[in-house]
Amino acid sequence: MRLWARVGLRAADKAGPRRTAIGGVLAGLVGLGLAGQARAETLGEAIALAYESNPTLQAQRASLRALDETYVQAEAGYRPSATLQATVTTDTNNNTGTLTRPLPGLNQPVVNGQSQTSGAAIGISQPLYTGGRVASQVSAAEAEIQAGRETLRGTEETILRYVITAYADVRRDRQIVTILEDDVKLLLAQQTESHARFEVGEITRTDVAETEARVAAAQAQLEGARAQLNNSIAVYASIIGHAPGDLTPEPPLASHLPPSLDTALDWVEHNSPVIRQADFAEAASAAKLAGAKTQTRPTLSLQATMGYSGGSYQMATPFAHYSHDVTASAVATFPIFNGGLTSSQIRQAAETNNADRIGIETARRQALLTLSQAWNALTGARASLEADEAQVRAANIAFEGARQESRVGLRSTLDVLIAEENLSSAQLSLVGARHDEYVAAANVLAATGTLFAEDFAPDARLYDPRANLAHVRRAWPWTPWTPAVAGLDRIDPLRDRPARETPPRGP
Repeated sequence: MRLWARVGLRAADKAGPRRTAIGGVLAGLVGLGLAGQARAETLGEAIALAYESNPTLQAQRASLRALDETYVQAEAGYRPSATLQATVTTDTNNNTGTLTRPLPGLNQPVVNGQSQTSGAAIGISQPLYTGGRVASQVSAAEAEIQAGRETLRGTEETILRYVITAYADVRRDRQIVTILEDDVKLLLAQQTESHARFEVGEITRTDVAETEARVAAAQAQLEGARAQLNNSIAVYASIIGHAPGDLTPEPPLASHLPPSLDTALDWVEHNSPVIRQADFAEAASAAKLAGAKTQTRPTLSLQATMGYSGGSYQMATPFAHYSHDVTASAVATFPIFNGGLTSSQIRQAAETNNADRIGIETARRQALLTLSQAWNALTGARASLEADEAQVRAANIAFEGARQESRVGLRSTLDVLIAEENLSSAQLSLVGARHDEYVAAANVLAATGTLFAEDFAPDARLYDPRANLAHVRRAWPWTPWTPAVAGLDRIDPLRDRPARETPPRGP
């Protein structure tokens, strides 16, 4: 059963006075086949659950574990290889005819029957020096793994952004539904009052119609808000893995944000997974370029074979005569000419590395653009939040004044409806501004590469991408002379830099 295939919502009708409706949060009752109990849930809990169970994250972690195996495969070039070959050959010779004259050059009589030969040999080869080819492959694998870790970190930040946005969306939409429900209740009361005043001749039929029109518009707006809330709940369930219960307010992000735009730009340069992934990708292609150049160098290896061979020409005594031999040799190979293949591969690798080097600047510009957009959105959201808070305070005073003045005949019904509509619009704008300010702050953290699960859920089980590589590197087989062979192979001026390690997280 899908966790969120059947998500229901029943808004609890527990609205308080209109002036306190902004902070209201509805408890969501969700169905997972059967109705579940509403439960208070924090943003940290939602992030922890998504961090551990989100399928996109799990798939990316599996891809990184598969990438870890490339290091083991590359390092296998330092180790010996062994093969076993066994053969059995049977030859049947059946001459039934009669020779009338001897064949020229035939000094032995023709023999009828079977002969059988067999043999077995074990061959071992140990590379001593590959011209730096294996060392380049290992360096390329290291850089690609580092790039894969940055890709995983970028995926983690993306999922965290989705979780925060979905969490804030549900809270915003529930508050909007609460405000609109209060709005409908107030307008229905206003409509009842208008009918009573019309009956006694205090207002006209036009005033009643204006109130009825406003009630119908508010009810339509409420239904639209409920539909939007259901959509937000479905998105939340698809990301986190279950429908939301009663969501507590989001924790503040002010302490995690950079204090200025200049600081944010510095954080991007050092922490952005987009830039770092491009940097490691260029390092990997540089190592592959060095590996292509090693094809012009000689190689040296040790080879040894031990085998048994022999057989019998009479089936009565099969496998009667055997001999064994042991050979050992040092083999040096010098490449001379291969039709221009190596030169073409070197040029191809050089252009690939050139493209990756240009890609670093592309990634840098994209990361800076993303930060600029997120920072501008945060600045605008903060300004809107301050203005909306002032607007709500003023609109609330205006509405209360218009309603009191209407009761003594100083204001018309239309004036009250306009004041009520202005208050409702201001409250909805304030809810949206609070949502936008929080989401924009999270986007700034993601853009600077400093949005981490442990900041919201310190007790969550964090995934360490280094653990799997350490495990597979310790796996059998291992030979005691591998470090010496690797050290000899690393004496290579073409390899001008090692793969860079990921620095500590955070600014």
